[in-house]
Amino acid sequence: MEITTTLFGNTCLTRTWGRIGYRGKSMDHHFEREEQAVDLFLALLRTKRAKGYRPRNPPSR
Repeated sequence: MEITTTLFGNTCLTRTWGRIGYRGKSMDHHFEREEQAVDLFLALLRTKRAKGYRPRNPPSR
């Protein structure tokens, strides 16, 4: 998940999922205020963590 600003100044939360190594799918949520995007981000993060999901480790160099 990532929060970005659109070309028109709105805030966008982009969710991407799929199998590792494949392109996967994505869904965009557009908001007028950044606080709304952060609230959804945190709610989704809590839901995923409760199901056992964890951030993947960055590749070692």
